[in-house]
Amino acid sequence: MRKRLSDAGLAERVTVDSAGTHSYHVDSPPSPPAVKAARKRGYDLSPLRARKVRPEDYIHFDLILAMDRGHQALLEYDRPPGSPAKVRLFMDFAPEGPDEVPDPYYGGRRDYEKALDLIESAMPGLVEALQRDLS
Repeated sequence: MRKRLSDAGLAERVTVDSAGTHSYHVDSPPSPPAVKAARKRGYDLSPLRARKVRPEDYIHFDLILAMDRGHQALLEYDRPPGSPAKVRLFMDFAPEGPDEVPDPYYGGRRDYEKALDLIESAMPGLVEALQRDLS
């Protein structure tokens, strides 16, 4: 995401972070298959460490993206009253395809590749929406 935002000239205007709805792997790096699949596409995940979504995220970020409806429901449930953040599905920004990104964690290499395919398919629409919102 950071690379696409940088390519679009939005890196200085958009803050990107990653967090989960559960605390299973807090402070852990991404799984080795995720790092490997991302590296093959030119993405470096090595600096990332897992963290859980915090109440202040709903104030600091304007948009919080969920990969599936279950996580979207948890994010909405945990939203502090009066939070201005919008919670949307990441795949809302894809022109076609499924509306969720399946979690590849318990799958194999192909599952990680499929997740990256879906994420990449939504990025142009997300960048376009951010450009529109920031203009």
